[in-house]
Amino acid sequence: MKKYVSLLLAGAMTAGMLSGCGSAFEDSTSTTGAAADATKAAQTETSPGAAGEETSAAKEGAAAGRNVIRIPEKKEFPTVDCQKNTEFYVVPLNIYDRLVECEVVDGVATIVPGLAKKWDISEDGLVYTFHLRDDVKFHNGSDFTADDVVYTIERMMDPDTSALNTDFFSMIKGANDMLNGQADHVEGAVAVDDYTVELTLDVPFGPFLANLATPSCSIYDRESTEAAGDQFGIDPAVTVGTGPFKMESWVLNDKITLVRNDDYFKGPAKVDGVELIQVPDENTQKLMYENGELDIVDLSSSTSQLAYFMGNDKYKDNLVTGPEAGNYFYAFNQSIKPMDDVRVRKAISMAIDRQTILDQMYNGAGHVVNSMLPDGVLGSYEAQEIPYDPEGAKALLAEAGYGDGCDLEIYQKTTDAADALAMNQVVQSMLSQVGINVTIKQMDEAAFLAERKEGNIGMTRAVWWADFNDPDNFLYTFFTEKNAKARSINHTNTDVFQWLEDARAMVDEEERMALYQKIDTTMVQEEVAVLPLYQMDHVVVVQDWIKDFHIPWNGWTDTSYYTVSIER
Repeated sequence: MKKYVSLLLAGAMTAGMLSGCGSAFEDSTSTTGAAADATKAAQTETSPGAAGEETSAAKEGAAAGRNVIRIPEKKEFPTVDCQKNTEFYVVPLNIYDRLVECEVVDGVATIVPGLAKKWDISEDGLVYTFHLRDDVKFHNGSDFTADDVVYTIERMMDPDTSALNTDFFSMIKGANDMLNGQADHVEGAVAVDDYTVELTLDVPFGPFLANLATPSCSIYDRESTEAAGDQFGIDPAVTVGTGPFKMESWVLNDKITLVRNDDYFKGPAKVDGVELIQVPDENTQKLMYENGELDIVDLSSSTSQLAYFMGNDKYKDNLVTGPEAGNYFYAFNQSIKPMDDVRVRKAISMAIDRQTILDQMYNGAGHVVNSMLPDGVLGSYEAQEIPYDPEGAKALLAEAGYGDGCDLEIYQKTTDAADALAMNQVVQSMLSQVGINVTIKQMDEAAFLAERKEGNIGMTRAVWWADFNDPDNFLYTFFTEKNAKARSINHTNTDVFQWLEDARAMVDEEERMALYQKIDTTMVQEEVAVLPLYQMDHVVVVQDWIKDFHIPWNGWTDTSYYTVSIER
């Protein structure tokens, strides 16, 4: 069977390898519709007549002799206003700051001070008092104060903003009232004085600090952001943050240029700037890297080149690796036969050789996982191994009344990366060996998402990377009563529904983590609502002259370049 699978994989990979998502989110937002129109309109005068010269921007940057980091981007950004963007965070991570940040300290992802130098939490877990730095200025020279924090929260929750990331502030008292048009301010967000802000929650929320470290919670300048209106996040001249870099220019379908903020409160960055160059084709990215026209290429989003670089001794010292804080997994819809029977779900899990898929599709760059909580995320633990056992799978199917086999549909979006279809075809072959006849049903993205929201999508491959460092981000997202339907899992374990709410409100961290592990064991090992597949290694190739580049804690392809230096 493995030999047959190998041939199938080889054929699928020849046709097209993974075009990886450059973010933490499974459901990407392409540059289409109103956001794209607004971006294009704002940049028409500076946009080049021909977008096909993919290497011109890199050559210009090199010719200018500036000490800049040149990185490729595969898609144009809709906006760099991270309240209205759920995918493209590389610019926000470099031009904005947040109250707190999540950084790797002694090998562990840790919440550290950002714009807030320290904070206090009330004993009941409801009131967070942030003591702000008094030496921070926005790129336009304005002082950063507590009023800007309150403004940022209220802008997110203002229904006129049409923000996409309201969940990150929705736990603050009165936030949902403002979002629903029932209030004109957020009651729980109060500027006590210029450098103290108090945030009061509706109920205790254990992941709150981790939540605030996400790009979506970046802090904006009230005066300039209000003045910019709908051009904020689109026009570099009016897009103001406090971060280590400033936006200098944005030429549509060519490049975004960031320049160093010499007045950054942590001290200036080590490079003059960053150029984000539009290079959609992965092979072109490889050629530009080899020609010295790109400094850093993230192979987790250019995976057709992963085997080339990992298998070439020439580049063994140029590879920087680290774990991705995320999982690939299959989700099972428990309201659709034959997946309504836990024995069938277990049989499917036991019939899939996850290690073979990882080895042959991804050059072994990762490890098989048995939990929804990936290594490196708070609360991760050593879960019981899910065995590869085709004979055991056949026995379970027979016990469930499917000794003569059964039919199963695997759903996927037509817009999914090429590796999704290749993997589904391999799984189709593996399941056929135990008597499960699989049909792969590809759907238009809009139709897929609409049907999934209604709980109607069958077995499907999914990917989830950490938005913030807490198990809530993985378990609440998929297993609450509301989300179980919206993700087409449709489990009905009322204990799990309650445990998830209980865990959010726990103040004792040790007790909270123990409950999350109990939830994970219940949903993965006992109910088999999902089959975790693997956690990928994040692999980045850098030029010899790039120093101090580190994989971010979450393994996103989006990262801050504040600490990176160039030594030629």
